[in-house]
Amino acid sequence: MVKRIGTKSRALAGALVAALVLGGCAEGLGGGTYARTEARRAMTVQFGTIESVRGVQLEGTKTPVGSLAGAAVGGIAGSSVGGGRGAAVATVIGAVAGGLAGSAIEEGTTRTAGTEVTVRLDNGQFLAVVQADEGEGFRPGERVRVLRDAGTTRVTR
Repeated sequence: MVKRIGTKSRALAGALVAALVLGGCAEGLGGGTYARTEARRAMTVQFGTIESVRGVQLEGTKTPVGSLAGAAVGGIAGSSVGGGRGAAVATVIGAVAGGLAGSAIEEGTTRTAGTEVTVRLDNGQFLAVVQADEGEGFRPGERVRVLRDAGTTRVTR
């Protein structure tokens, strides 16, 4: 006998999937994206010339949201299988499998293209900066600005 998932369970599953999707929205990592806390803060500016540019992948976010949402959905799905002890076992297996799947889905859907920009600063020092690729189309030989502030470095025009 297979139990049907009720309206409340469907609503819970929908809410968890929405939380997974919204929770996976990471803050921008590009040269033109600033965190709210960076507003009105002084930054050190250096100038230089791009030596090389290469594409990289920025891994996706790995928050508990994906695992928890997946575990909840998997547990709900597993609880609808069988009855008694079988349903309990299926619930646990569903929750574990859902948690692993939710984590992998979150990381995969939030993975983004990035760019590694190597700059020769005017003082002769080389600096490589990895940031999200926001379509800047940096090219070797191009003059750029390097902005630094408390651990944050970005390359801009």
